[in-house]
Amino acid sequence: MSEFEGKERIIQEFVPGKQVTLAHVIASPDKDLYGKLGLIDAEGAIGIMTITPSEGAMIAADIASKSADIKVGFVDRFNGSLVITGDVAAVEVAIRDVMAVLCDRMGFAKAPVTKT
Repeated sequence: MSEFEGKERIIQEFVPGKQVTLAHVIASPDKDLYGKLGLIDAEGAIGIMTITPSEGAMIAADIASKSADIKVGFVDRFNGSLVITGDVAAVEVAIRDVMAVLCDRMGFAKAPVTKT
């Protein structure tokens, strides 16, 4: 009798849907955080988003940069990450505008917009 007899093997797959999984504003980050994130010459608040499918991060970066006076610090079209910087109000407006287009107009599932 084999040691594997009677055992079931389960294979799990991740099949991404259209969703914003994280939308967060760091209102007053520690100054050291900018350098650790590779955000050269950044100041103000940091906005972080994670979007699936990852190409949505490109759309989000475009929307954010057109909706408020922010700087795109990082956009990863392979993992769906977006990092923006600017004053708190601008970062909040940019994230809310991205959520409006992706979730309300394009059918992405929403994550709550959080802030610390």
